[in-house]
Amino acid sequence: MSLNKPLNRHLVLLGVNHNTAPIEIRERLAIPAGRLADATRTLLHQPGIREGLILSTCNRVELVTLQEDAAATDPGKGADLLRFLHEYFAVPPHTIQPHLYEFREREAVRHLFRVASSLDSMVVGEPQILGQVKESYTVAREVGAVAGNLEGLLQRAFTVAKKVRTETQIGSNAVSIASVAVDLARKIFGTLQGKTVLLVGAGKMSELAARHLIQQGAANILVANRTQSRAEKIAAEFNGQVIPFDLLYENADRADIVITSTGAPQKLFGRSHAQHFLHRRRHRPMFFIDIAVPRDVDPSMNDVEGCFVYDIDDLQQVAAANLADRSREAAAAETIVSREVEKYEQRLQSRDAVPAIIALQQNAEAIREAELARATKRLASLTPDQQAAVEALTRSLTAKLLHPQLTALRRSVSAAEDEKN
Repeated sequence: MSLNKPLNRHLVLLGVNHNTAPIEIRERLAIPAGRLADATRTLLHQPGIREGLILSTCNRVELVTLQEDAAATDPGKGADLLRFLHEYFAVPPHTIQPHLYEFREREAVRHLFRVASSLDSMVVGEPQILGQVKESYTVAREVGAVAGNLEGLLQRAFTVAKKVRTETQIGSNAVSIASVAVDLARKIFGTLQGKTVLLVGAGKMSELAARHLIQQGAANILVANRTQSRAEKIAAEFNGQVIPFDLLYENADRADIVITSTGAPQKLFGRSHAQHFLHRRRHRPMFFIDIAVPRDVDPSMNDVEGCFVYDIDDLQQVAAANLADRSREAAAAETIVSREVEKYEQRLQSRDAVPAIIALQQNAEAIREAELARATKRLASLTPDQQAAVEALTRSLTAKLLHPQLTALRRSVSAAEDEKN
């Protein structure tokens, strides 16, 4: 039995990520946290979808689905998920399709394990992705989109991610998109000593950025966030100053470095803002590091002399250096993932084998009884002992014919149980 032909189970994963799609595409498909539940419900209501989960981060949007037989046996049916992306985000299919990847069954399992283990991240080994997968899982469970089959797969993905982190050094000197952004700022300035930094958005990314900035010598941290209490919490933790969000533009020019991560649907900073800020700063350089998807900063600000803008895709060069340093640990992690994919396949086989054994036995017995019934008239002259002998003979023949198939199925169950232990 193969994972490529499971019983009543068709795992299909469709998505885009930082390797296949530029930020201009990813930001059009990004789902804010507040809309994730609605998007997941909508996905679940698509024809043929039995279970589903949506993972939306700054670097990827992926649909993980379990589909009915008719929806997934034909690879062409994957267009149903493309239609969902088109209809939900109002993005033309021809705009999305060149950037999509699709994985099915075993390869979908492998991809999910790699994503959860941070092997498919822009910054290999970054710890945030596992938390993001878990958040998507929580939302999917709350809306009833995750049940038995997908539940088991996701729980296994979490276990694999933990195994990778504990059995390799891939997470040593933990990095993140935020730390790479700060590293870029340090390289640009040479030093961050005495610099003033404005954090626009007070989420986890901003908090991580603040920690790294202080370690690199930043003197002043300003925090602006739509939710004042969250801004106050981060500012208090880092001895920073809160800037009321409605006074953002009046104060932004105080910062040498602006790091944005808001998730706002529209860009916060445009070319006219850059011209205004640089004028007030007497043309002292100002750097924007935009780690938000959708982007907070209009790239046209780069055209204003003295203003420098870097978005999340610009961070890939720094991330590539990180990958080179971690290649040995990444190879060890890939070995773990491959082993765990094999174990997961065996578990699926054992789960399918038990009902298959029962069904095979029941079907054979039904055929045996039907054939005896058809021969009733011809066997009517037999004595009770002779009829009993025929009954025993047919049972024996049936058992012998079934023996090779049942033995193979039982071995798969036994092997899977050994793996569990």
